[in-house]
Amino acid sequence: MSKSVLTDDQLFDLMVQKLYTGVICDTLDELGYRNQAMNERLRPIVDDTVIVGRAKTILAADVYHVHDNPYDTEISALDSIKPGEVAVVCTNRSANNGIWGELLSTAALMRGARGAIVDGLIRDTKKIKELGFPVFCAGFKPVDSRGRGLVIDYDCPVEVGGIIVHPNDMIFADNDGVAVIPSALVHETVERAVRKVERENHTRRELLEGKLLREVYEKYGVL
Repeated sequence: MSKSVLTDDQLFDLMVQKLYTGVICDTLDELGYRNQAMNERLRPIVDDTVIVGRAKTILAADVYHVHDNPYDTEISALDSIKPGEVAVVCTNRSANNGIWGELLSTAALMRGARGAIVDGLIRDTKKIKELGFPVFCAGFKPVDSRGRGLVIDYDCPVEVGGIIVHPNDMIFADNDGVAVIPSALVHETVERAVRKVERENHTRRELLEGKLLREVYEKYGVL
């Protein structure tokens, strides 16, 4: 696999077809990046959801009065989403409001977003599920962000699920959690992870043939 050959769309397809968060985190461990999995409180609203894409970072903060233009920066952030991006929303673990809902999901989907990771609460879950837009979040709350939360910046470093995420980092999320691949390591991580999956496939096959775990581990070096 060559960096110059694969477009992001091809990379996304390859990752969805062959990889999962466990093997990505194992690979990042080997590269010395041992803290790249977000906190386990972030869960998909639909089981077996997979999200792969480049981080579109959004920063929100709690507020305690209604601003004159409470949605202004939020609208700019959503309208600037590019195809292949994943909205990664930092609320500083707020429980103050449902910062993400149906209309933001619709706007993000129509801009080409591949999903959203919200380290906070969301609302309109029935409508989001009907829309088919994949979202991970920390929980649910029906109240609007107006007068409770405010998007204050975007395309900046954010802390989401305990991990610092930079714009253009690669997000990979599945039922086991959310992994963040630093943008400079994306191709190396994917190449190594694909090779590890191939070794795992050999290991699984030989275990099913009845070989001992130690024998197979000594041969392929994976568990």
